[in-house]
Amino acid sequence: MAFRALVVEKDDEGKTHGSVQTLDEAQLPQGDVTVAVEYSTVNYKDGLCLGPGGGLVRSYPHVPGIDFAGVVEASDDPRYKAGDKVVLTGWRVGEVHWGGYAEKARVKADWLVPLPDGLSTRAAMAVGTAGFTAMLAVMALEDHGLKPGAGEVLVTGAAGGVGSVATAILAQLGHEVAAVTGRPEQEDYLKGLGAARIVARADLAETVKRPLEAETWAGCVDAVGGAMLARVLGQMKYGASVAAVGLAGGAGLPATVIPFLLRGVNLLGIDSVMQPHDNRLRAWERIARDLPMDKLEAMIAPATLEDLPRLGAAILKGEVRGRVVVDVRG
Repeated sequence: MAFRALVVEKDDEGKTHGSVQTLDEAQLPQGDVTVAVEYSTVNYKDGLCLGPGGGLVRSYPHVPGIDFAGVVEASDDPRYKAGDKVVLTGWRVGEVHWGGYAEKARVKADWLVPLPDGLSTRAAMAVGTAGFTAMLAVMALEDHGLKPGAGEVLVTGAAGGVGSVATAILAQLGHEVAAVTGRPEQEDYLKGLGAARIVARADLAETVKRPLEAETWAGCVDAVGGAMLARVLGQMKYGASVAAVGLAGGAGLPATVIPFLLRGVNLLGIDSVMQPHDNRLRAWERIARDLPMDKLEAMIAPATLEDLPRLGAAILKGEVRGRVVVDVRG
């Protein structure tokens, strides 16, 4: 059976380029379950894999796409049968293993999650790794005591994929969200997602010498890292937590241990790639329940396989807002 896929190849000079090609099902990698993919999405990692690889892709030709949602076509695993709707994020699919930028994918059954009732394959990819990560971050903050009414919750990189979904979820749960962005033109978009106020990125970008500032934030979902995360740690309320989900501002952390020692601040690392299956089920069930679908719809920008090389370059430049949903069927 032939199917269409976005294939990235590397030439003799080491340069990569992607194109939509027709492949045969026999070319799919080994796996327990074959999925007829309906939708995928575009994440920062996808931008790397569509371009130079970022050290993520091990061999070419390669089919990127770290997320996909679709319908099981064939299964050698009793947990899944033909017709089941499933979603996949993480497990290095789209990096080491061929991913979702294709009309078909073959993967291990352990990597799949049944799609929760009431969530379409399109909505699942509007969520994708970014939204899944956002929900893991919210759950971690809740597990460490965050409750509505405790004060403002900061979301950095709020106009990006993780930040957009985190803003919508937190607002839906009754939190007062302060959204950080360096793009003033995104103010209406962020307030539409439920942000109570906008914080200019410049207000938090400057490194200060004082290890502690006024107690300001009851919680934080941080997609930026670097100097901004260091600054935010010194502004957290006593016992509050920061869920770290990204490094758009750099991998370094020019901070001191003082916020941890004198205010009991918690820094929570959020990994979405290797999450255990039970945590994945819990997160997707919460997404189906707590993410307002009307807000989700406002984040969506539609795309096709042919759009992916352009979008991959754009997301690496920080030029993609919200969630791109790729209809791989054309």
